[in-house]
Amino acid sequence: MIQCRQNFSLQALRLLAALALGLSAHTGFAQAPSSYPTRQLTMVVPNATGGTNDIVGRIIATELAEEFKQSVVLVNRPGAGGNIGTAQTKTAAPDGYTLLMTVNSVQAINPALYKNAGFDPVKDFIPITIIGSVPNVLVVHPSFAAKTLTEFLALIKANPGKYQYASAGNGTLNHLLGVMMDQMGGYKMEHIPYKGVAPAMADVLGGQVPIAFASLPSALSNIRQGQLRALGVSTAKRSPSLPDVPAMIEQIPGFSGELWVGLFAIAGTPPEVVNKVYQATATVMQKPAVQKKLTDLGLELAFDTPAQFKVRLDQDIVKWGAIVKASGATVD
Repeated sequence: MIQCRQNFSLQALRLLAALALGLSAHTGFAQAPSSYPTRQLTMVVPNATGGTNDIVGRIIATELAEEFKQSVVLVNRPGAGGNIGTAQTKTAAPDGYTLLMTVNSVQAINPALYKNAGFDPVKDFIPITIIGSVPNVLVVHPSFAAKTLTEFLALIKANPGKYQYASAGNGTLNHLLGVMMDQMGGYKMEHIPYKGVAPAMADVLGGQVPIAFASLPSALSNIRQGQLRALGVSTAKRSPSLPDVPAMIEQIPGFSGELWVGLFAIAGTPPEVVNKVYQATATVMQKPAVQKKLTDLGLELAFDTPAQFKVRLDQDIVKWGAIVKASGATVD
């Protein structure tokens, strides 16, 4: 009877060991986190190719591959303003082999804008670091009466609802910046939503709608060619690309809104792995060649630690959630 029990115990232990080994292999922890990475990584961009976060993601993926001595494959999963790819990514194994390169319009605005975004930006992901931020710039058609930010604000204030501004659609950052301007300064403009950035900017360039908040990289060449007049930038300080253009916060206290690009891990990823990815990213971000590539895109570089990034994300979720609510914009 004792022999039978001993045999049973040995068999049970062997079975448990086999199950544990199978579970480790399935979840990606066949090797201890200290040996990470030992195989290919995937970086998901939840938007189409050609966008700011896609371009930034490709630069960082290439550099991380060199740093880790492992390939890093970038995969685009666009749809529903970034929700589809983000929701799919949250289900990946929390082992550091799947990373998310995304923007605050997805992580901080979409959860308030969509009735069901399909993910929770706090519960489903771990912030690693911000790569950089992209200012938006208040631009007007050259024929517009106001030549400076002071003149513009005075004109809008004196004529509530008279002037129109274009955006890439309801709930987009360049829509919500207009809502923020109204909230913080009492300026009222009529919002004209388009189905994307390209048609919105085409009408601003043509003068059909004279005003827009545009990302600096997308508008800089038009500004330099005199096709658009820049009146103010949306960041808390002036942009090095447009040093003579004031920050809007100089005349509207508290006004600040930018598009940041950041790297995330899946919730549950071991802290040692998150730190390894952060340290590797921080290392490649120190390379002058990488910095030049990113700043040439119009990015203002950021070097947030995971803790700093989490604070920034939490603040943005509260900030943009309130602005979305004030705008009344919703997407099913």
